[in-house]
Amino acid sequence: MPGPPSVDCYYVGVDVGSCSVRAALVTRDGCVKAAAEESITVWTPQPDHYEQSSADIWRKCCSTVKKVTEGVEKDRVRGIGFDATCSLVVLDQSFQPVAVTKDGVKERNVVMWMDHRALDQASRITATGHSVLTSVGGVMSPEMQPPKLLWLKENLRESCWKEAAHFFDLPDFLSWKATGSLARSLCTLVCKWTYSPSEGWNDNFWTSIGLEDLLENNHSKIGEQTCCPGSPVGGGLTREAAADLGLNPGTAVGASLIDAHAGGLGVIGADVSGHHLPCENQPVTSRVALICGTSSCHMAVSQKPLFVPGVWGPYLSAMVPGLWLNEGGQSATGGLIDHVVKGHVAFPLLKEQAEKSGQHVHAFLNRYLEELSRDKKHLDLLTNGLHVWPDFHGNRSPLADQSLKGMVVGLSLSQTLDDLALLYLATLQAVALGTRHILDAMREAGHDITTLFLCGGLSKNPLFVQMHANVTGLPVVLPAEREAVLVGAAVLGACSSCDYSSIQEAMEKMGRVGKVVRPNLELESFYRKKYAVFLRLYVHQREYAALMRD
Repeated sequence: MPGPPSVDCYYVGVDVGSCSVRAALVTRDGCVKAAAEESITVWTPQPDHYEQSSADIWRKCCSTVKKVTEGVEKDRVRGIGFDATCSLVVLDQSFQPVAVTKDGVKERNVVMWMDHRALDQASRITATGHSVLTSVGGVMSPEMQPPKLLWLKENLRESCWKEAAHFFDLPDFLSWKATGSLARSLCTLVCKWTYSPSEGWNDNFWTSIGLEDLLENNHSKIGEQTCCPGSPVGGGLTREAAADLGLNPGTAVGASLIDAHAGGLGVIGADVSGHHLPCENQPVTSRVALICGTSSCHMAVSQKPLFVPGVWGPYLSAMVPGLWLNEGGQSATGGLIDHVVKGHVAFPLLKEQAEKSGQHVHAFLNRYLEELSRDKKHLDLLTNGLHVWPDFHGNRSPLADQSLKGMVVGLSLSQTLDDLALLYLATLQAVALGTRHILDAMREAGHDITTLFLCGGLSKNPLFVQMHANVTGLPVVLPAEREAVLVGAAVLGACSSCDYSSIQEAMEKMGRVGKVVRPNLELESFYRKKYAVFLRLYVHQREYAALMRD
């Protein structure tokens, strides 16, 4: 094992997102010195089915880590941490891939987090009313692992279910691949598998939903041993994994996190001294980390357990050891914005003009909206008569209703670039209104939230960030390192190396404030009205569904 830390030591953070693997070389004070990214394959054999390959994912982890550590003395890399989407990995007794699809292609052995094939199974689990559901807001999501496992048993019993010997959450698969240890992170088991840190697995739950076979051999298929995020896993990198990654055998490996939770670690604990924020000199419980990419997650911690209807948790030590985590979320945010923009008839024109100007389409639309609003005091007011309900992929929080659909009110026959820009703006506002909806539910349950901390791909869009400040009325803090999820993963490596005494210390030292975006308080009345419309859209959708049933 390496000796004491030096000023010029490094940690590696690896982030496996929905469509790519990213790695970063991070310093002791949280600066990203090198980063690399490679795409991973996603198969969509039919609607609501999304599949990946664990072998493909591991190969990309190895190649990106080699890129960011090229030319660096390996003794200076003191630890590595992994985060990933909460996708389900299936392996056989020999740790070889098992197909999760009816065509039997073994390479496709990962059911992605966003896969909604298990909607029926999730509804049936919710209908049991089992006590474990209190920690998931009372409703089992198809994005959690129990309904996915039940779907595999009911639909692929003779193939996948009989062959499977190991079911991993993707973050735990990565730490196993790196160390050979079968220990699972409390982050994954508590948040996505109904595990209780104090009571362990609830055998009655698994039996009640028809998955009693998972109790065999002391739950060996789903995890016998657990560990806190950031704690050292096994003996560090095995010789095989070290060769794959281009690092030294024995390099410390931190217990992994779900990707959104790594983003939370990367931002929520930053020192805000001198920024005149309401959370200054207040506990970390006054902050919410919003990790926004393809989907979005809203992370709030508390000293005591707070039960928020429709919001996952409270989970003890699932992100920050010793604190309870509530996790709100929106199933489609970046994915929704892309869907709205690319699906519009004016998108080819937008793409052409953006390319001519050398801008990303979102940057072009932001500037275009500024031009459209020249006669108005505030750009936000352009959507006075255009409203979006953003649940095109169902509602994760706070309604926990995957049957909900998207809505748009205020369309005309026009199909111009102006119309596309306005629909884009209304969608950004709708996503921000969804965040306000989640924050309201958290506050009602006892959270005292004063400041938002944003990271992830959408946080690089200044209009998205400003809409969140304006809609919620809260200041938004952006990290100095825009790749905060990678910093959060590196925090795990730093903790596992014992260079920091705790996750909390590493969060404060490695997470740094970059920019503060403050709300335009002149828009408070406008967004109070727009939020009232937003909530009414949900009521109307339920009324329409009831009318069609009657």
